[in-house]
Parts: sequence; C-alpha cells; structure tokens
Amino acid sequence: MIDLYYAPTPNGHKITLFLEEAEVEYRIVRVDISKGDQFRPVFLAISPNNKIPAIIDNLPSDGGKPLSLFESGEILLYLAEKTGKLLSGELRERHQTLQWLFWQSSGLGPMLGQNHHFTAYAPQTIPYAIERYQVETQRLYGVLNRRLEKSPWLGGEHYSIADIACWPWINTHERHRIDLASYPAVNNWFERIRTRPATERAMQKIHQI
Repeated sequence: MIDLYYAPTPNGHKITLFLEEAEVEYRIVRVDISKGDQFRPVFLAISPNNKIPAIIDNLPSDGGKPLSLFESGEILLYLAEKTGKLLSGELRERHQTLQWLFWQSSGLGPMLGQNHHFTAYAPQTIPYAIERYQVETQRLYGVLNRRLEKSPWLGGEHYSIADIACWPWINTHERHRIDLASYPAVNNWFERIRTRPATERAMQKIHQI
C-alpha cells in the first residue's frame, strides 16, 4: 500500500496517473495547500521542502520499515523501478525516458508554473515577467512538439513516466495562453493520454477527496 500525500495540482496528478496506470493500491492523504497543511510538522517530516506530492511506501522491496519520498520525479522513478512498469529496461529507451523526465522537472514544470503565477496570481502586473515566461513557455512547447513529431512517446515506442510527468502540465495549456492547435504533435499526444482509462480515473480523484 502506498500512502500518497496529494493535492490536485499538476505535480500531484503525476502520481495518481502512474498509480492508476500501474494498478497499484494506494490511499490518498489530502494536503490542503490553501490552508497551509504543507507546513505542518507531520508533513514536513515526509517532505522537508513543504511541497506535494510525497509518498510513504509501507511495503518497500527491501522488507524494511516504511519508506518516505518527496519530489515527483524521484517518486515516479521509484515507483517505476518498484513495479517494473512504465520505464523500459532497454538501455536507449530507458535513458531517453529519463532525460525527458528530468527535462520536465527542471524546465517544463518550473517555467509553466512561473507563467501561471505572473499572469494569474502576482499582486501586481509585471509586463517583463509575463513576456519572459510566455516566450519560454512557447519555446518549451516547441521542443516538446519537435520530439513528438519524431516519436510516438517521449521515451520512444512506449508510454512511460516521462509522458506521465509532462501531461498534467500540458493539461493546463489554457492557463498558459497556449493553443494546442499550434503544436499538432503535442495535441495528438495530449489527446491520446487524456482518453486513457487510467488518466480518466486519475483525474476523477479531484472530485473524490
């Protein structure tokens, strides 16, 4: 059993997408970030950076005591290795997948998050910041589109944790003032993931917590 400390954000959705796709038993522990739950000592003991998601694996493969992890990219990698799912064992596809997973963690997520912050939440309008992050968002969508013009999935021939990491951020494309019609390969990939039964189940969790 996996305990998932979760809020319905793109990073939170990554883990429910994996768990539903891999058919892993899990329990959601809601972290209400609007009320500051992420700063409570009980949560900080699991996630010292006060960010969701985090997990506790109550049955780690080494047979030891429960294992807690934070950072969504690490959680995806851990779960893929634990289950043997959604990460190829073939050398080249495995590392293609991992480089796109790290690309998401270091670039796509942070930049799109800044875009949304400065367009929707900043207490004052800062045109320079809005333009900077919009231009970078468009660049990143272009990088993604060029990859998906060459490959059906980010890692290669198989759906993987790299696709799972990126999809929830692209699911917020309207917030980033992005028209997916301008990125046809991304749009095709996005729709193929959106209509997967596991994706539909994962996104329904928003309404069940």
